[in-house]
Amino acid sequence: MNDGSKKSRRRRSSSLLYQEPLESMEHLSDQSAIPNLNATWVNAKGAWVIHIVLIVALKIFYSIIPGIQRDTSWTLTNITYMFGSYLMFHWVRGIPFEFNAGAYDNLNMWEQMDNGEQFTPTKKFLLSVPICLFLVSTHYTHYDLTYFTLNVMALFGVIIPKLPWSHRLRVRFLSGHPDDRYLDER
Repeated sequence: MNDGSKKSRRRRSSSLLYQEPLESMEHLSDQSAIPNLNATWVNAKGAWVIHIVLIVALKIFYSIIPGIQRDTSWTLTNITYMFGSYLMFHWVRGIPFEFNAGAYDNLNMWEQMDNGEQFTPTKKFLLSVPICLFLVSTHYTHYDLTYFTLNVMALFGVIIPKLPWSHRLRVRFLSGHPDDRYLDER
């Protein structure tokens, strides 16, 4: 290997957890130049209602399928909502628009919302919805151990990434190092 290729490669860590570094001054100026349309809609009127509407629609959908009992439909509603919520708020990084020079490329939507502040009214609401849905689904499954285990695993999968200590924390085998995307493109 020549010296030029050594400089372009980064040292690999054997840790499964990766802490996303803070933005540079250039990224901070890019973030403050234009409002982030990807994350500002969650504070708009009606944005909170859509979560309730989605839960009701999922419950109706699973209830009309023949052969699915009430306890199973509540568990499926819970798991589907939690999976969709995790994908939307914690899995996908960056934004779908190209107007801010990649200022949010390493942040997921939860980290982009409210400029990264914790425990804002919107984030409190989005933290309480999975908990309430878990409590309702656990009640309607009559506290069956199998359904409870599935529901609590789905709850932990959505609640843990929302906690302040997991802000900018990545699990390497789930999301990979963000620099891997850019090294592969070169």
